[in-house]
Amino acid sequence: IDLRVARGEFVCFVGASGCGKSTLLNIISNLDQATSGSVSVVGHPALMFQEHALMPWLSALDNVALPMRLAGVPKGERLERAQALLASVHLGDIADKRPHELSGGMRQRVALARTLATEAPVLLMDEPFGALDAMTRDLLHDELESVWRSRGLTVLFVTHNVREAVRLADRVILLSSRPGRVVQEYRIDVPRPRRFEDPTVGQATAQITAALRKEVARHGD
Repeated sequence: IDLRVARGEFVCFVGASGCGKSTLLNIISNLDQATSGSVSVVGHPALMFQEHALMPWLSALDNVALPMRLAGVPKGERLERAQALLASVHLGDIADKRPHELSGGMRQRVALARTLATEAPVLLMDEPFGALDAMTRDLLHDELESVWRSRGLTVLFVTHNVREAVRLADRVILLSSRPGRVVQEYRIDVPRPRRFEDPTVGQATAQITAALRKEVARHGD
């Protein structure tokens, strides 16, 4: 993989299952070590998984405050910041709720707020909305886009959903399989805010899906 991502860019990765999308994020986040080559990241990255991984015994507020607690931020300050982060994802009124009391979409929004609590300038997202229904996913796209723009984050986002990639990305990267390589980069010049039903979103989705189908078929062979 030879790839540069600009500060503040939103990049989505698509490719056949097993092509290395998640491994790439793990290497960038330093969870895995590359066997060769190097990765350079300006600032520390934060990784958000498909599973929310919230602590079930903690309230939503305390889950969001957890990274700040581990970093030694004083209690009053971290709770105040955690409350502000919950409000930023429109969950300011559920601070005392525990994860089992929340819907799947709400749990993912709490997980997003917790990730933002790390104040990382680079956000790595590994299919964070894959298990959600279409309507909830669409609402979370709006939330994520709002946070990305307001905070000037750099986002690397893995998805199997090409339409989701076109909906969100400045650039979509198609990866091959065995070995994993960058096959094609697609610049998404559709004006924001975008909607799934926009004809231009559909056209870009069809183009990338056709290329992805060829890679999936080649991977299967």
